[in-house]
Amino acid sequence: MTGEISRRGVIELGMGAALAVPGLASRGLAAVPQARRRSPDSIGIAVVGLGVLSQGQILPALKKTRGAHLAALVSGHPAKAKKWAAEFGLPDSAIYNYDNFDRIAADPNIQAVYIVLPNSMHADFTIRAFKAGKHVLCEKPMAVRLDECERMIAAGKAANKQLMIAYRCQYEPVNVTAMQLMRKGAIGKPRLVNAVMGKQTSLSDPSDAWRLNMKMSGGGALADMGIYGINGTRYLLNEEPVEVRAWARTDRSDPRFKTVEDMVAWQMRFPSGAIGDGSSCFSQPGTMSWQAIGTDRRIVADPGCFYGGNALKIIGGRADAQPQIAEIDHFGNEMNWFGDVVRGKSPNVSPGEEGLQDMRIMHAILQSVANGGASVKTDFGYRRAHDPATTVGIRTSI
Repeated sequence: MTGEISRRGVIELGMGAALAVPGLASRGLAAVPQARRRSPDSIGIAVVGLGVLSQGQILPALKKTRGAHLAALVSGHPAKAKKWAAEFGLPDSAIYNYDNFDRIAADPNIQAVYIVLPNSMHADFTIRAFKAGKHVLCEKPMAVRLDECERMIAAGKAANKQLMIAYRCQYEPVNVTAMQLMRKGAIGKPRLVNAVMGKQTSLSDPSDAWRLNMKMSGGGALADMGIYGINGTRYLLNEEPVEVRAWARTDRSDPRFKTVEDMVAWQMRFPSGAIGDGSSCFSQPGTMSWQAIGTDRRIVADPGCFYGGNALKIIGGRADAQPQIAEIDHFGNEMNWFGDVVRGKSPNVSPGEEGLQDMRIMHAILQSVANGGASVKTDFGYRRAHDPATTVGIRTSI
């Protein structure tokens, strides 16, 4: 598709995910599904950790999902857990803490856990969940160290349970639509993907404080924000980088950055010749944008990875040939997809190996930084088993 893009073709691509959602298309572009009746085979999820993300996004999303529902809460704050349990009509017996977490093994209402803890705790609770016989959905980045990622993957296989990493953008219509457009040649041959991911952090904000602590986060802006750009570049191009170069700039006199890096910028070279250009920063206005530039035109998503309000635009095509994309609940759709993975109805698009790949690339980036921007080879042999453009793009499950 190197000529003019037809308006009909682009809208069909843009609405592909939304049209698979019953009633969404007819309710308008910004329609968000409301509470739905639970599917008979809905899986019970224990949400592990009740921080800002869980309370602001994940728990509200579980009021809308059909294929997954809240079955238990795991928290170190009893009052907080009781409040949410009451809101969902759960008994006190559905509340666990980090010490008695292993007792979930005896709870038949729990089929899976969603780990929403600081990065340093991901490996421990993932492995404990597998030992308890539960499936695991784990927030990104997958862990702090590469060996932790490998142990998480091995534990899942030993337990014969699913491990899915919570790459919500791989299940979200704006990003899936962009992948579909690129696979169909809408921008010509991809030449460059540029991703800018960052925010302004504060030590006084508890949700930022742990991210600014190396022991808890395993890294600064790169691990927390940069992973969106790294993962996004990979799924937009549907390739794996073979080489990276990177540079960093951190003001160590800033009390926020005593142990973690602030700004990191990188370049990734791909087998096709395309270049991935990205940056992450913890001292800038909130930004989660990317653009893919091809030989014919470019696609811009600004914002592209926020929890809501993302927008996609084709630059260089007809003004009336823009994607029309209905908004959905990212976390709800992701959890419903996970439910289908557990039930064997959908493939695991973002398994542990996907998380490990990003971790390897981030480690290579930091290795390059440590060596003054020297090139680091990254052909680790990983190849994605399922392309979200064709797998998730077939339907959206919320």
